Amino acid sequence: MRLDRLKAFALALPQTTVVRQWGEHLVFKVAGKMFLITGEDPGVLDGLTIKCTPEEFDELTEIDGIMQAPYCAKRHWVRVADPTVLPETQLLARIRRSYDLVVARLPRKVQAVISPAVPPR
Repeated sequence: MRLDRLKAFALALPQTTVVRQWGEHLVFKVAGKMFLITGEDPGVLDGLTIKCTPEEFDELTEIDGIMQAPYCAKRHWVRVADPTVLPETQLLARIRRSYDLVVARLPRKVQAVISPAVPPR
């Protein structure tokens, strides 16, 4: 997968922004909270970091090329060093899952702006 395809997918998610952070990393955020980190090399995607649940962490880190993400909350973030270890559809689904996990932790008022289908409390 190429970075331009990944960027297009991530930026199509509601209220997503991207910033350059920590040198040459692209950090994709929703409501100011990150859900995806990758390098900014325009060629082939060389790795990415995504949020997951502790259960998903155990499942994902059993795959060669996926490990605990450095500098991120233990068992809640994984580094996919080699994105080819997952089929593209599964990789995109994992990115969407990361986004959804972040949105679920946002205040209800913010969730309602992102997705009007979320009922207010």
